Amino acid sequence: MRIFLSSFTIFFSMFFISIATAGNDGHQPMGIDVGYHGVHRADSHAPIGVMGDHMHAKGEWMLSYRFMRMEMKNSRDGSSSISPEEIVTTVANPFFGRPMQPPTLRVVPTQMTMDMHMFGAMYAPNDWLTLMLMGSYLKKDMDHLTFMGPAGTTVRGGFTTRSSGFSDTKIGGLIRLYEDDIHHLHLNAGLSLPTGSITETDDVLAPTGARPTLRLPYPMQLGSGTFDLLPGITYTGNSGNVGWGAQYSAVIRLEDENHENYSLGDEQRLTAWASYLWKPWISTSARIAGQTIDEISGQNPDIVAPVQTADPDNQGGVRVDLLLGLNLIGQSGGLAGHRLAFEFGAPVYQHLNGPQLETDWTLTIGYQKAF
Repeated sequence: MRIFLSSFTIFFSMFFISIATAGNDGHQPMGIDVGYHGVHRADSHAPIGVMGDHMHAKGEWMLSYRFMRMEMKNSRDGSSSISPEEIVTTVANPFFGRPMQPPTLRVVPTQMTMDMHMFGAMYAPNDWLTLMLMGSYLKKDMDHLTFMGPAGTTVRGGFTTRSSGFSDTKIGGLIRLYEDDIHHLHLNAGLSLPTGSITETDDVLAPTGARPTLRLPYPMQLGSGTFDLLPGITYTGNSGNVGWGAQYSAVIRLEDENHENYSLGDEQRLTAWASYLWKPWISTSARIAGQTIDEISGQNPDIVAPVQTADPDNQGGVRVDLLLGLNLIGQSGGLAGHRLAFEFGAPVYQHLNGPQLETDWTLTIGYQKAF
């Protein structure tokens, strides 16, 4: 509770300090769709998959909605693919020795779909600070194969687990460090609040044929259960019809464990992109994105099952994606300033703390409007 109150104290302190200092900054940037890029340019925002990429002029608001789908299919251990039959005959069950726990894994996830609906708001109390708030709603589906008994490769059947609900809430600010007609640099500072559930349950198919209701493994939960720091730094630039940018961001867990006795691993992300403005209303982009995610620390005593997703060590890893994007912005009439953007990508490299499902592709669609 102290961390929760402190986070809001910091957030609103930034707000009131910024109001008090408004007008003391000699630099007067142009509006969000003007900026250093020009009026109503599609490339004045980064690709839609980049969060916290731009700032606003004093008094501006922006509302946004993003939909992101991630498809995961087949398992990978390190950088090598591994079949369900290999998993159930060679991968040790970390819970072996407990009641009803076989020596090897007996349940294997085969596919996962995650849909995320993200709702955001931004407000600039002055020209050097933009405040942000983001909430999200998650829907997850994971398909599994269950193998019969304590050993062997005879398939008993398949089943699907599902979870849905609101995820963690993010608050923060963007602090301008430098800006001229070509270059822009700002800090990203945020905090993730543990509003997402970490106690989701569903029915499963056990190797014995029973169908108990169990606590779902870590990837199927909706939040982290901890307060998390969200630091970062963002650079963007443009010259004529060509734009570019880069961003570093991280997720740092501020607590050793949540109320279920574990904490998710820290995350680090680095991305860079280039864009080209074909007409004021349309631009395209190419982006490379890398991430590292640490293993889970601790263990939820209610997550005990002969499946790879229940093992805290089988979480995280390294992934590099290549993504292509399209930005559109209305130029006149009722569509003026309305933004629609798309980005599609797929991994070119994955080294997972496996075995775990590998990412197949991601798609992000977004709408934004500043006023």
